Amino acid sequence: MEWRADAGGQTMVLASEGGIPSVVYWGPRLPEAEDLAQIAAASLNDLTGGMIDRLPALSLCPESGRAFQGQPGLVLSAADGSPLHPAFTLTHAEEAGHAISFISTAPGLRLIHRIEAAGDVFLLMARLESEAPVRVAWLAAPVLPAPQSADEMIDLSGRWIGEFRLNRVSWTPGIRLREARTGRSGHEHPPYAIFPERGCLNTRGTAHALHYAWSGGHRMVAEELPDGRRQIQFGHAAGAETRPGTRFETAPLIAAFSDAGLNGIGTAFQRDILDRVIGWPDPTRPRPVHYNCWEAIYFDHNLANLAAIADRAAEIGAERFVLDDGWFGRRDDDTSSLGDWVVDRRKWPDGLHPLITHVHRLGMTFGLWFEPEMVNPDSDLMRAHPDWMLGPADQVTGRNQMVLDMANSAVRDHLFAATSAILTEYPIDYIKWDHNRLLPVVDAAQTRGTYDLLDRLRAAHPAVEIESCASGGGRIDAGILARTHRVWLSDSNDALERLRMQHDAALFLPAAVTGSHVGPRKSHTSGRVLPMSFRARVAAQRHMGFEMDLRELTEDEAATLHAVTAWWKDNRAWLMTADILRLDSDDPAVIAEMQLARDGARFVVTAGQAEAGAQILPRPLRLTGLEPDARYRVELSNPADAPPQSRGPNALKSAMLTLTGRALMAQGLLLPVAWPGTLWVVEGTRLP
Repeated sequence: MEWRADAGGQTMVLASEGGIPSVVYWGPRLPEAEDLAQIAAASLNDLTGGMIDRLPALSLCPESGRAFQGQPGLVLSAADGSPLHPAFTLTHAEEAGHAISFISTAPGLRLIHRIEAAGDVFLLMARLESEAPVRVAWLAAPVLPAPQSADEMIDLSGRWIGEFRLNRVSWTPGIRLREARTGRSGHEHPPYAIFPERGCLNTRGTAHALHYAWSGGHRMVAEELPDGRRQIQFGHAAGAETRPGTRFETAPLIAAFSDAGLNGIGTAFQRDILDRVIGWPDPTRPRPVHYNCWEAIYFDHNLANLAAIADRAAEIGAERFVLDDGWFGRRDDDTSSLGDWVVDRRKWPDGLHPLITHVHRLGMTFGLWFEPEMVNPDSDLMRAHPDWMLGPADQVTGRNQMVLDMANSAVRDHLFAATSAILTEYPIDYIKWDHNRLLPVVDAAQTRGTYDLLDRLRAAHPAVEIESCASGGGRIDAGILARTHRVWLSDSNDALERLRMQHDAALFLPAAVTGSHVGPRKSHTSGRVLPMSFRARVAAQRHMGFEMDLRELTEDEAATLHAVTAWWKDNRAWLMTADILRLDSDDPAVIAEMQLARDGARFVVTAGQAEAGAQILPRPLRLTGLEPDARYRVELSNPADAPPQSRGPNALKSAMLTLTGRALMAQGLLLPVAWPGTLWVVEGTRLP
């Protein structure tokens, strides 16, 4: 039997000869009249020497019980630990709307695989049901074949203040295994992978990609079998289900295909986050310009100083003021009071009302920092409830803190009451929700408990927006974004670091959810000093904010920041829904991208000079995604950023140009000479 599913420009064809179905085609959308039986027949492999007499299927769940010789999709045991190797039989398929569910059974077991078309992506989930309690060491989401014409795969790694690094790893026989066991999506191994075919670039070529929408420990297996077949598996981290049970399920695995290069992958994932995943409290509200006080004051809370900073923030254009860590318990540093979510009356004798009143008078809304999942040993909460801690009592602290057991309903009830009380007493429209401690154990129940708490808070306070922060970018995935509205990409506000991070994260994240702040003149994480124009324009590539002591600004710096902020506000209505398209820069010293309006009528090109080029003059920068025969007016927004060495007749320094889309994509633009730490901004408009 054969089945077909279509999502945007991609098709999956599945076939079964009585067992769990296999994906026999995943690629560009097939004609409606395609003969699926012929597709399935064309996928059948030969046999040769050194093989068993029947090739085990690379199904949605490759089975150890059918002598599959690679990584199985299910590793199962009885409640007493005895290994189980079931062989499943497909009983039926159920089609409803845009989804197909395949139900397969073995004695005492039921395995359901669901494939749903959602816009331009597929959502794939697996669920195991058992009559008696069993232990699951590994359950993969529906398993997919990897392209045979790929020489490499792209997965991600990172660290604190250095997130979203793309790794290009060659396919070789055997397994490429990435596993995050820190209890978060992780700086180290975020749950994304791209499988580009040979010759794929940002702007052309073919690629498949996957995003596992789960905020806890996870695992990816990319395996090339001895027979040459390739499979990709994603699921919770091995052993994350720590208790026997009768029902287990994966998170959604989001699958995208592109025949328009890596940008097709980025566009599919960006639009999926914006259009399906995020539940905005008010979809009509423009994304507000943030001010966050962390790198201005740290724990030194003082009403007079914060009021003065708020005055400056409002002058420059901020629309939301966020009070960060240090307002609760006796929180003078990071060694105490985490978990004691009551306002510190030493710092705030009248509570937070005076500051919030002042912020509101300035026309800004108010946001507040929390870290509910964590606790300091030196806290009233830990002294009252030492049994609420996750993991062994003698574990090593992380950032002077421990983790609360979010699987414990009493813990969640307490955190809901404490957090909700603050949100009820004070007019707060935004929470920065942090997560700074790695988990001492891998436990999927921890993530499910956190999801439950967030869901309860959102139901009780539906107008409040939430930002996911985990030492910066340690918890960024579609699972957490289904419950939040913004991510803090990195604790680094160094604009050079941000330029690269934002560019690579654009393969997965839209601008509207990617927080980016203008940091201090001297970066607190790198010590680097960068000009205000560069810092402000890099922040304006995404959801813009400031995070510094604004009282340090010179008049020129304040004027530049005010001007860039005003430009961002004037354009945010279309910029925050635009497709971010990475450009294939012919100069490796330049990191360039386009933000193209969904209707194609406007675009912004940003070209960041990350370092000095190897050649004397800039190379042409070719654009993408334009209508070849349309005419576009292009203008350089910031010619004043040209250095003294830029002394030639470059046209964009002094005039607008009108060029066809074909010329802009084939020949490109010549930008002026630039110092490192310059971001050129070119605005384009399609002419009637």
